[in-house]
Amino acid sequence: MEFFDCTVGELLEETARTHPDREAIIYSDRDLKYSYRELNARVDRLARGMLALGIGKGDHVGIWATNVPDWLTVFYATARIGAVFVTVNTSYRPSELEYVMQQSDMKALFLIDGYRDTDYVQALYDLVPELKTMPKGSLQSARFPFLKTVVYIGPSQHRGMYSLAEIMDLENRISAEEFIHVKASLDPHDTVNMQYTSGTTGFPKGVMLSHYGIINNGFSIGQRQQFTGIDRLCLPVPLFHCFGITLGVMAVLTHGATILPLETFDPLMVLAIVQKERCTALYGVPTMFIAELTHPMFNMFDLTSLRTGIMAGSPCPEPVMRQVMEKMHCSEITIVYGLTEASPGITQTRTDDPVHVRVSTVGKPFEGVEVKIINPDTGETLAPGGPGELCSRGYNTMKGYYKMPQQTAEVLNSDGWLRTGDQAVEDEDGFIRITGRLKDVIIRGGENIYPKEVEDFLREIPNIRDVQIVAVPSEKYGEEAAAFVQLRDGISLEAAEIQDFCRGKIARYKIPRHIFFTDSYPMTASGKIQKYKLREEAARRLTIAD
Repeated sequence: MEFFDCTVGELLEETARTHPDREAIIYSDRDLKYSYRELNARVDRLARGMLALGIGKGDHVGIWATNVPDWLTVFYATARIGAVFVTVNTSYRPSELEYVMQQSDMKALFLIDGYRDTDYVQALYDLVPELKTMPKGSLQSARFPFLKTVVYIGPSQHRGMYSLAEIMDLENRISAEEFIHVKASLDPHDTVNMQYTSGTTGFPKGVMLSHYGIINNGFSIGQRQQFTGIDRLCLPVPLFHCFGITLGVMAVLTHGATILPLETFDPLMVLAIVQKERCTALYGVPTMFIAELTHPMFNMFDLTSLRTGIMAGSPCPEPVMRQVMEKMHCSEITIVYGLTEASPGITQTRTDDPVHVRVSTVGKPFEGVEVKIINPDTGETLAPGGPGELCSRGYNTMKGYYKMPQQTAEVLNSDGWLRTGDQAVEDEDGFIRITGRLKDVIIRGGENIYPKEVEDFLREIPNIRDVQIVAVPSEKYGEEAAAFVQLRDGISLEAAEIQDFCRGKIARYKIPRHIFFTDSYPMTASGKIQKYKLREEAARRLTIAD
């Protein structure tokens, strides 16, 4: 593979020169389209305006917004001037935003009105009361000493905040020569994006990713899907997450293709956009695909334009994969495995891999990425077939956690090997199968239970829509398996019926001791199921039952 040796800003400029009239971004529901030429010009205006405000190379610029149309404008503009784009989880509460703003040394923040039940603007005023009394761009906050500028993404005016248009109007304060000089000073190995890990355990950590890492990872991901300039990707996953930025935006940009983001996920909107815009690719976490497949209006839509896409973000159930291939016409659907610390892709299946490989493994490592399976206790590299912890090394590995050297050293050794914390098995042909998180393994009386194995088995029950397996304490065995089951609409099922289905088909110790029915799972904003919350809920229900 020939690697790109450029910055994100340079790559967008080159694509705009090569394919100026090709559609870069489409918001179908707003009837809004930008060609690569139009997008590049808009990015230039914002980038020069940011420079005029004193935002430049190495400064940390945050964004707290759903996938609104100018999200990508802000991303590309920060990349073009060498600023570090700090993506803030859209589901964060004010206290979590406060943590990220302080920990990241954020100098500027772009935000929208709010999301769900959180008013972003009011939350910021509560955290930074000085905003209402100080001139725009000259903020002095006791709580956030680095923060100088706040920008509202939208037409409204808010005290102390610039609008996007106001910043763009400052572009002429920066000469063409100065702008060229700034762009020429950047290095592809500079940090371009800082993403905070979901924080399901401990404090979130700022993962520092480089231009080089996300561009080449995105290119590899697009190659595994056989992307070309005619591909049109429907992207309903959050842009603040690696799934959105690297698997989505960078895979599209490196192939000069077209991206169709959704501001927030809506299964009906996904189906409508795929049909209307004749999308060739669709991304999502398993729960998104399940919501689309089970939508009452699913059969009303023509999805025959679909060819490929990615299911990722959490273990992908085999029955769901097969339904996506057959009912949604994504015959070349792929799976990507990785984590934020790896930009994020480590392995991916190929469109021409046999179906059984694409539904049961996460493929093989990307070119330029090494993988090994180790004994997590001894560090010994295991032979194929031995379950252990997956480690990776390559161009895609993070530069580290921001201001957290100790935590960085815990997962990234001096030889460049990144410990993923995921349990995996490599077969004789080099295909990787993820068997679960190391800490998700349930140890029942000395027997290991791997949740994904039991989940995949229980999904074979026709009336079960989805299922998640977690550990619950047991006085007799130490731990037992508990199942949180979602049933299909209008269906009723008894716990005993599910357990009866298991008997004689899986080992007795793997049969869930407790079965809880639920309508939904606790999720991160990036679509990952928070199993630690399910474990807490299981413990709560068992306490009540006692």
